[in-house]
Parts: sequence; C-alpha cells; structure tokens
Amino acid sequence: MAFDFKTEYRAFYMAAAKPEVVTVPAAKYVAVRGQGDPNEPGGAYKAAVAVLYAVAYTIKMSKLGDHRIDGYFDFVVPPLEGFWWQDGADRLNLADKAAFQWIAVIRLPDFVTEADFRWAAQEAARKKKLDCSKAELLTIDEGLCVQILHIGPFDAEAGSIALMDEYLKEHGYENDISPDRLHHEIYLSDARKVAPEQWRTIIRHPIRQKGESQT
Repeated sequence: MAFDFKTEYRAFYMAAAKPEVVTVPAAKYVAVRGQGDPNEPGGAYKAAVAVLYAVAYTIKMSKLGDHRIDGYFDFVVPPLEGFWWQDGADRLNLADKAAFQWIAVIRLPDFVTEADFRWAAQEAARKKKLDCSKAELLTIDEGLCVQILHIGPFDAEAGSIALMDEYLKEHGYENDISPDRLHHEIYLSDARKVAPEQWRTIIRHPIRQKGESQT
C-alpha cells in the first residue's frame, strides 16, 4: 500500500475545527515562488501549481522507468499547500490579492535528494512541455504553530484566524509571523469539484510562548 502522508501524519493533515498547538518537524517540498493574485486565469500561480504536480508525480512514477531513487517507496501525492505574505504587513489583507507573495508547495518524501529532484524537474519539463526552471527542493522547519480547520471560502478565513488569535491569548502564546515564518495553508478540497462553502483548508500560524524574543 502506498504511503499516505495524511494518514501517517494525521496531526498535520487532519486538523480540528478548533485551534490546536502542534510542533511541525522539518519536511521536504517541491516549491515554486511567485507573486500576484492566485485566481488570475492563466496566471503565475496556476502555472506554478501545474509544475508542482508534474514534478511530484514524476518522482512518484519513477518506479516505472529507468531512473532508480535510493530508498524509494510508493506514496500518495500529498495535498497542495501554500505559504503566503504581503510585503510590509504581518497579516494578510485578503482583499488585496494582487499584493500576495507566495511559495506554492507539495510535500515530498525524505528520500528525494537534490540530484533526484533535478532529474524529476528535467523529466517533467520534457514530458509535460512545462517550464520547470523555477521549481526548487525546499526544506521547511515550521516548529511551534497553531492551526485550525477552516471550512468555507478563502475570503472568509478571518473568522478562523480570529479564533486562533483568541486561543493564543488564553493559553499564553503569541503569533510569531515573520519573513522566515509564514502564514501557511493546506488545501484538503479540490476547488474545481467542491462548492466554496464546503472547502476544507488547514490554516497554520507560527507562534511562540508569550514574552519570548521573536525568532
């Protein structure tokens, strides 16, 4: 049976509809950086997502080809994720999507090396006729975070974020969002097939104990 990150790491992919604190270990991702409105038809974000899936599936399906990856095991390609910010702001202004900066990511197994990744990006570019030059292998160590399962459209996330903020105040934590620790979203629903009011998104914010210096 293929390894499923959502099942094996339930604490990070099956969040509750109320805030909870988690410590997220370092993980590898295929990543593409960009900026601008993610809803723009034919825009940079949609192109980035296509590259992410192409590279991730190339690694998954390498078992059928000539390229052998040391330590390979079959896996279910995890859900799309994203790290978001706006220059000069410690909170996202959801109404100003043109100002979004983002790193779109999909998690990869730890067996993927830089050499394997370069092969996969080149192979995906060749087979899918995509420009994969912006794809990178990125390790992110999130550490201490608060997260919540948000149900509904992205533009309604403020209510869920407010619940997280209130939880932090009550339990002696505070937000630790910075250029190195970002607003994180994990998309559990296929927005093409599910109505916006039923979209399921994990929202995760980096935090610290109240009074600690900012990392």
